[in-house]
Amino acid sequence: MKQKQTLDRKITLGMLTRFSLPTILSTVLMGIYWSVDGIFVSRLIGTDALSAINIVMPIITFSLAIGNMFGAGGNALIAKKIGEGKVQEARQNFTLLNMVALLLSAFLSVLGLIFLNPLLKVLGADESLMGYCRDYAIPILTLIPFTITGTIFQMSFITVGKPKLGLLVSLIGGVTNIVLDYLFMAVLDMGIMGAAVATTIGYSVPSVAGLAYFLAMRNGSLYLVKPRFDAAVLWKTCTNGASEMVTSLSSGVVAIILNNILMRIGGADGVASITIILYVQGILASVYFGYASGISPIISYNQGKGDIGRLKSIYSISLKAIMAASIATFIASILFAGPLVSIFAEKGSTVYQMAVEGYRIFSISVLFMGLNVFSSAWFTALNDGKVSAILALFRTFIFIVATASLLPVFLGISGVWLSKPLAEILAACMTIYYFKKMKNVYQYA
Repeated sequence: MKQKQTLDRKITLGMLTRFSLPTILSTVLMGIYWSVDGIFVSRLIGTDALSAINIVMPIITFSLAIGNMFGAGGNALIAKKIGEGKVQEARQNFTLLNMVALLLSAFLSVLGLIFLNPLLKVLGADESLMGYCRDYAIPILTLIPFTITGTIFQMSFITVGKPKLGLLVSLIGGVTNIVLDYLFMAVLDMGIMGAAVATTIGYSVPSVAGLAYFLAMRNGSLYLVKPRFDAAVLWKTCTNGASEMVTSLSSGVVAIILNNILMRIGGADGVASITIILYVQGILASVYFGYASGISPIISYNQGKGDIGRLKSIYSISLKAIMAASIATFIASILFAGPLVSIFAEKGSTVYQMAVEGYRIFSISVLFMGLNVFSSAWFTALNDGKVSAILALFRTFIFIVATASLLPVFLGISGVWLSKPLAEILAACMTIYYFKKMKNVYQYA
């Protein structure tokens, strides 16, 4: 009942902001903590090691892709069932999804370790960076199960109306990461492997905390119980969460493509530059991901309840807020490009010059990113995995692969920087089309 009272509220900008703020802060903090790895590595080891992190990064994004698929798709289904009053069924589904995710992640971890060298070559590592890449990848692969289950539990904290607990867990994990970065690299001189170990331990905190919470807290509406196998639930979760998986997975694929292009055009400095840009942009994007994830249970709950009026309010308020935030973050990106890049690279260095130039062009994408992130999450929360997956696939894969493959042929490295903004503009056009097409189906506008 407490969860229903948490989700069953009058929809206002203040209510949506307060409800999503812990999730926004959580995702932003995770982005900052991830960036701290880059700062330690670039300052204590060098930009070649920073390039190695970006080459290995698709392994992490692939893990997060699976976690987001089970987390977003599963929690949308679970929140809808709670809204319908099917609480026990929701618990069984919740437990089943976590068990399947754990088994799948363990299999992928072992597979990655067996085929490590071929995997790294596909990701773009050459002989000069292979040592760094291996040292960073081994700890990351070992703890894939913790990364995936931790992602699911973080989203589940929102569903049970405990976003502040999710924030606290993220904060503890992030601080742990930062402290261990310093200890392992600056004190114990473990090099890039120290950064990877610190990262994996930090990512393990939400997994351990989530398992403890959902095993021990039996007085809420959602906790771990004896599961009941239901193939239809697994299928619905995977198809509904496909857009979130595509978003994360595509970012890894795109990173591989950009790394290979930049390695050919600008060498290790080019890869280091895109790494810095992705760090800074990732923090900005996390604001929108945090908001969309934070309000998703409210959307799903009110859909399950059949409250069309509240769906209309969420839709209208969210679009206006995202538009205002997009303009503000774009202006900030242009003004503070230099200071932000200088955190990672020395002023006047080749990497610094390339990153500043690239970041200012990249920043155009911020104007459209929020709308595109929200649209995919919106349809996932409405349990329309098909539309959500189409939007995510075109935005994060088809459009960016097309632009990144074609523009550098004619414009060189400037084409790489322009590929992301053009992809976001094309995705925004598709978002507007689907918002108009589906408004009569779900009656949100």
